[in-house]
This record gives sequence, C-alpha cells and structure tokens, in this order.
Amino acid sequence: MPLTRRKLLLGATGAVVAASLSKGAIAQPGRPDVIVVGAGVFGAWTAMKLLEAGRRVTLIDAWGPAHSRASSGGESRMTRAVYGPDEIYTRMAVQSLPEWRALSERAGLPIFEQTGVLFFFGERHPYATAAMELHRRLGLTTRLLDRAEMARRFPAIDFAGVEFGLFEPDFGVLMARRAVQTLVHEFTQAGGHYMQAIVEPPAAGAGPVASVRTAAGETIGAGEFVFAAGPWLPRLFPDILARRIRATRQEVFFFRPPSGDLRFLPASLPGWADFNGGDLFYGMPDLEARGFKIAYDPHGPEVDPDRGDRTPSAEMLERVRAHMARRFPAMADAPLNEARVCQYENSSNGDFLIDRHPRRANVLLVGAGSGHGFKHGPAVGQYAADLLLGRIATPEPRFSLASKSVAEARAVI
Repeated sequence: MPLTRRKLLLGATGAVVAASLSKGAIAQPGRPDVIVVGAGVFGAWTAMKLLEAGRRVTLIDAWGPAHSRASSGGESRMTRAVYGPDEIYTRMAVQSLPEWRALSERAGLPIFEQTGVLFFFGERHPYATAAMELHRRLGLTTRLLDRAEMARRFPAIDFAGVEFGLFEPDFGVLMARRAVQTLVHEFTQAGGHYMQAIVEPPAAGAGPVASVRTAAGETIGAGEFVFAAGPWLPRLFPDILARRIRATRQEVFFFRPPSGDLRFLPASLPGWADFNGGDLFYGMPDLEARGFKIAYDPHGPEVDPDRGDRTPSAEMLERVRAHMARRFPAMADAPLNEARVCQYENSSNGDFLIDRHPRRANVLLVGAGSGHGFKHGPAVGQYAADLLLGRIATPEPRFSLASKSVAEARAVI
C-alpha cells in the first residue's frame, strides 16, 4: 500500500502528534470518571483501555507522551517472550503482540518491526531450557538453533564460544517514542482528554482522593485515579514507595554499520541478547538508518530522573565497543552515531507494581517497568483497567505493593 501524505500525518512523528494533542484533541464533556497521571507506555495503554470500557478519561503528563527523560522515551525497545520459566511475563508478551501489530498497521510509519529475536548462550543454561519447555507447552513458534545454523542465518555475528540459541521469529522491535505518541493521538481522537501539567503529590492521609492539583494551581476532580508516573512515582507517594522503586542509569549506543553492508539491516539481523560470560549485552539492527544499537543490561548506578547527568560515559562506551568488536567483527571500528542515557525504574525483584493504594481505595498505582516493561504495555493497560473496574477477582500477588521490598534482588530477566 503506498505511503500517502495522510498516512504520514497519522503516522505519529513527534511534531505532528504533539500538535494534534494541543490542537485537535476531542475533549470529553463534564467531570472525568478517571484521571491517569503519566503518559508513558503503561499510562497511555491504561487510559485507552478505560476509554474503550466507556469511561470518561483524562490523561495528564508533565512533559508530553514518551518525552526525552521518560522510561518510555527513546527510539526502540525489544519485544520477546523468552523469560525462562516465568509464565506470567511470557503470556503478557504474547497477549500484547497482536495489539502492537494492530497499532503499527494503523499508523503511517512502522511501530513494530518483525525482525525476530535471538537469545544465545555459551552453555546449556537452565534459563533457556525452561523457556523452551514453556514455549513448547504454549504452542509458540520459538526454535532451538545450534551454532552452525545461527552462523548461517546471521552472518554478522561471531558465535565463537556459543553453544545454542533461542530464536523467536514472531517478535522483534518496537519504535518506542512513536508507539506511545501514536497511542495518545488515537486516545484523543477517540474522545479521551489529554493535558500537559505537573501533578503535585496528593495530600498525606487516608480515604478516597477527590482531586489532583497541578503546579499551576488547577484542581481537577474525578472518581478514580491511576498514577503511572514511572521513576517519579516515589515522589508522588514517598510514604509507601520510597526505596521500593529505584531509578538506575542505563546507557545505549548507536553505531554506523559499514556502508552497503546488508547484514545489519532488519531483514538480516534480529534483535539479540548475548548470555555469555556472566554479562548480558543486547542490541538491535540498524532501524531507519539510526544505527546499530547495543547496550549493557545490568543495572547502573541510581539516578535522579530530573537532575541526573545524561552525558554518556567513556567507560561504558569502551565496554560496549569491546563487546561489539568481539561479536560483530565488521563493527570493530564503527563510528558512533549517537548515545543516550535513560533509566530503568526498578522494583526490588523486577516485578511490576499494579495495585491499589493501601489507604486510598480509589487510587491505582502502576509502574516499576524494571527495564523490561515496555513490550507489555497493552497487557498491563488491560490488567490495570480490569483491576480498577472490578473485573479481577483475585489480583496477581507478584504485582502487589506488599511484594515490593526495599532490598534489591532482581529475579526477572
């Protein structure tokens, strides 16, 4: 199908979507039923699911959907269903994938790129064995590949020391900023109301919240409230979330592939994760000529999401360069296109927080994406909406506030 001017306008480049939110939004009449604070991937999908359920919804963000300091900002995120034996997140990834595909098909520019995803290992790791068993039981198309087959299919990668890999052909990469901006654009066009404002922390105490107050002095009332503010959640609710959600500094790098080398394009290179040597590196092909992406996954130092230094470090650049030279020999001397410092907002063990406030019955807390949450946006939004609407009889204990410790022990990978 040809890419028409209309499709480009609906395709959600940042400027077009930002303009539509400020000029073309269709405001719902009257007092909202629900206010959602935070227009990242969790907040935007929750707002859309509530709107689809017939609720009047106002979505508020301090700086704009998927802004540059948000955990949902940036260019790309991997979507995969490999989670070792963890069935909850495997199922959530599978549940979310059709919705990402549908959103991408409606947008003028791609949101989902089906590059496939390859996890490769230096030994028969229990994580991989359990993942393969789970995927077979669920009927997924994941394939177990030996080193020879991986080398044949993905010639850009040097698989020295690698024993096998898990390849998910149905998954791939999401264009993060574009995805959230497109979703919020659709939300407003469907009758939701979006506004840009800084929401102040609710007053301390107990009992239902009647309204939120913005930094500009405006008071906005609703029947129920969802706070999906990413790394800013502990500032809004310091009494219950301080030290239970921690933001860590994460650096990603984009390098220029050799001119004319087709091995680094999405048709030839999948999203990948290297589980060798105790360190986890991951990356993505050269999407939309942005460059070959590579990052080191383990948590960096804690960071202030507002004031933290966003200057990439020479130490991390050296680290990813060394790994890139080892696994992708043609990239050994590749020029750096750009680098970005973002953050994870981590729970103690990597599980999400989707639970009601313990003393505010009409407040739902949604967050702690913990570096792996973006792909699950549609499933999180549906779960949060169902929880708020009373459709869930037995909430998932792993998403509860009670399960969030102050002692860091990451278990979800």
